[in-house]
Amino acid sequence: MFGRMRDDLTATIGEIRDAGLYKSERVITSPQQALISVATGNEVLNFCANNYLGLSDHPEVVAAAKQALDRWGFGLSSVRFICGTQQIHKDLEGALSNFLGTEDTILYSSCFDANGGLFETLLGAEDAIISDELNHASIIDGVRLSKAKRYRYKNRDMADLEAQLKDAADARYRLIATDGVFSMDGYVAPLDEICDLAERYDALVMVDDSHAVGFVGPDGAGTPSLFGVKDRVDIVTGTLGKALGGASGGYVSARREIVELLRQRSRPYLFSNSLAPSVTAASLKALELIGTSSALRDKLAANTQLFRTKMTEAGFNVLPGDHPISPVMIGDAAEAGRLADKLLELGIYVIGFSYPVVPQGKARIRVQLSAAHSTADVERAVAAFIEARAALAG
Repeated sequence: MFGRMRDDLTATIGEIRDAGLYKSERVITSPQQALISVATGNEVLNFCANNYLGLSDHPEVVAAAKQALDRWGFGLSSVRFICGTQQIHKDLEGALSNFLGTEDTILYSSCFDANGGLFETLLGAEDAIISDELNHASIIDGVRLSKAKRYRYKNRDMADLEAQLKDAADARYRLIATDGVFSMDGYVAPLDEICDLAERYDALVMVDDSHAVGFVGPDGAGTPSLFGVKDRVDIVTGTLGKALGGASGGYVSARREIVELLRQRSRPYLFSNSLAPSVTAASLKALELIGTSSALRDKLAANTQLFRTKMTEAGFNVLPGDHPISPVMIGDAAEAGRLADKLLELGIYVIGFSYPVVPQGKARIRVQLSAAHSTADVERAVAAFIEARAALAG
């Protein structure tokens, strides 16, 4: 039975390889940090992790996880509503609500699950979802699970968003869904303008802030904080797997009634095991560290500005902005792959991104800065880009 299917799968995988789009997985043999070891035995500087604040191996975060193992055990072997809720889960939900300025929060195994369980629960066939065209795959998949009518507007295009809101005028409820930061470009959604349109057309606003929570905004609370619209955004989803410790887990933080209904009917929440105690406790510690000092956020901002400035001065095409996601545009997919390979030889761990992750002809090296990087690390990365470019040109 599998014989014919094996042939088809082998052919498809071959086509992916031939197109230069095959995604190899490099093996890391050390903890996630600025300087990592890879399977070749080399030590390289990591410039592609979502470890924005350097908390993935922070000693206090690691210690909190170890202590949680001793006190709370390894896992719950249960979902939340049966016997899977410990006090630390409630503590983390409360801490996230306080940090984000929302009424309530519900934890998920991942932000993918959070987005996957959101739209189907809240909206029906008489409703409408108006989604940014570059939203994360988890939003796209979550919207597909809903029976609501689907509308799509051009990335950060407020005129097109308004047109879609008008087209959806006959819907019972309208929900605008957007990433806070678009992960392939580092561009920030204009939430103030989105909220203005939402109020004009009586719509709800949902933001996936996975690439902003913890370090964007004056208090690190993300893009709603950056734009001063915390009280105007109805739903914020996010991850614990990037700036907030880097392990796993996600959440929906929203109006109280929305969270209450999700606890009753959201399928990924009802049918998935509780977040592991060690991850929960470590995430609590990460929030505590973020709330205590702005030092990590300040270091991240300084590293980002230094890299972007130096790379632009060196003649590289870096997409504009001030987010730690700093895409170095290459264009050709094969060229981006060769550049990434050469950079690895020079001790800089980055990945080339090409279609279908980004549009055809817009391949790039997506560099991600971290507070864990030193100034010397950033300068070494820029020097390596210059050397790699010269080597490939020669």
